[in-house]
Amino acid sequence: MDNIQFYNQNSETLFQDYTSVNFEDVHACWKPFWPCSGDKVLDVGAGVGRDSKWLSDQGCSVIALEPAKSMRELGQNYTGKQVQWLDDVLPELSRVQALGMRFDVILVSAVWMHIAPSYRARAFRKLSNLLAPNGCLVISLRHGGFSDGREGYPCSSDELAQFAKDACLHTRLVTEIESDALKRGAIQWQTVVMSLPDDGSGDLNKVRHIIVNDSKSSTYKLALLRVLLRIADAHSGCVMDRTDGEVSIPLGLVALYWIKAYKRLIDVGNIQQNSNTKKGLAFITADGWEQLKHLSADDLAIGAVFYNEEAEALQKAIQAAIKTMKDGPVKFIYSGALEENNKEFSTLAPSKRRKMESSIVLDPTFFESFGSFVLKQNLWECFRLYYSWIEPLVVNQWISEMQRFEANRENNITLQTYHDCLMWLDKKHDTHRVRSKIEALQADGHSIRCVWGQTKLKREYHVDHCLPFAYWPNNDHWNLLPSSQSLNLKKSDKVPSRDRLEKSKSTILDWWQLAWQTPSEQQRFFNEATLSLPNIPQQCRDFEEVFDAMGFQIKGVQSRLLINEW
Repeated sequence: MDNIQFYNQNSETLFQDYTSVNFEDVHACWKPFWPCSGDKVLDVGAGVGRDSKWLSDQGCSVIALEPAKSMRELGQNYTGKQVQWLDDVLPELSRVQALGMRFDVILVSAVWMHIAPSYRARAFRKLSNLLAPNGCLVISLRHGGFSDGREGYPCSSDELAQFAKDACLHTRLVTEIESDALKRGAIQWQTVVMSLPDDGSGDLNKVRHIIVNDSKSSTYKLALLRVLLRIADAHSGCVMDRTDGEVSIPLGLVALYWIKAYKRLIDVGNIQQNSNTKKGLAFITADGWEQLKHLSADDLAIGAVFYNEEAEALQKAIQAAIKTMKDGPVKFIYSGALEENNKEFSTLAPSKRRKMESSIVLDPTFFESFGSFVLKQNLWECFRLYYSWIEPLVVNQWISEMQRFEANRENNITLQTYHDCLMWLDKKHDTHRVRSKIEALQADGHSIRCVWGQTKLKREYHVDHCLPFAYWPNNDHWNLLPSSQSLNLKKSDKVPSRDRLEKSKSTILDWWQLAWQTPSEQQRFFNEATLSLPNIPQQCRDFEEVFDAMGFQIKGVQSRLLINEW
């Protein structure tokens, strides 16, 4: 019998068994490493949530993974809303990986014996990559087989010790073999605790070398780094594939952000971007970029629709950007010597030759039609985790490069102009659509409620960024919510707590369903959500699924940027 099927069919009995013993007794052997209040904990194979509930009650922020639906549903009821649950399984862990979080404690209790030996190295590698610096990975080992149809495999602490060594983890504790808490005589248990001393990946040094030390005759290398940083931070849902330690993202999305990165610099600021004043920029073409000068960077938003001449020009601009990236930074950002071919990035052509389209929607399907952009998974995770640290370094270095160029010196461009032209988003411009929608609905007699206070909004109101713009610049429609002035000012640049978000769930869903009703509005709403939020499939048209993903995104951004809760 399939193990997941067994747990689904026997969930009620197992619930009674598992909750008949408590966390403190089952896990007493590794008590010195128990997490503290405020720690981020991942409970892998959480079952009915006994351990997750106890950890949450101690003040930990807990995400519980459980692939058996019946067990997961019982666990959700048992733990309450303070524990967030995901349908995920070893060795893939694809959904938790998409969150971009690192955990202080990862608990793998009564799970490892179900992982086939051929999958264990991969599973361990995935788990170790989810650890925060100084975080602990705790794995309990079952000694003794099954007689009820479940499949299990022998476990050993020596195997884990080798995996830990391979992953540069430090083995902190290997307990003695102990009797079973449920008093099953043929079963014994052992626990191994391993920790990650520091991040130790070297990727931050690699990025710093590209930013500061790499030779540059133009701003192309910095532009590509900044584009990848922005996508990693803002569009976690864009990943097409994760295999063999590499991540693939849509090449068209990278090219679009390349255009957005330069749009204000060139069309607004007229700021020189290379050391040779006689040499133009390869991606500025007469039939592409030059036909789009009337559009702003903010007009090139996810979900936007273009027709006829604009659609053709944008496709040509994207193609020119791709060629420029391939001939420039993709080719010349590498480790070691160029002849060693240790490139950090590569591109793959689409499976079928794309044709020019007369109308386009800036959605995942369109971006993927240009092919894929490939980078090392460790570097991608580095971009996600350390975006808030790396981005200012890239911006400052970009400004330093531009200040060296002759034409910019002659034009006496101010420091503020450089910064203004390097903005990703215009906050006021991109809330206009939501304000217009609120006012149109009110004019039609609809009652618009504050999502945080559930009170009816009057003439004076605010449009709140659920994830604060100051920390995570995003003007997607799911992130812009109607709020009273007083509550929005109280919230300020904080993220809503899990409890507050749950209390506001019905109001948020009501707002989305009322505001975004037409097919084109819903297409844009869900396209934005698919690219920005974790684990949303492209075909999603379920507002509640977006709400759940928003909750995980809040937790991920909060853990990376240490934002205060409201």
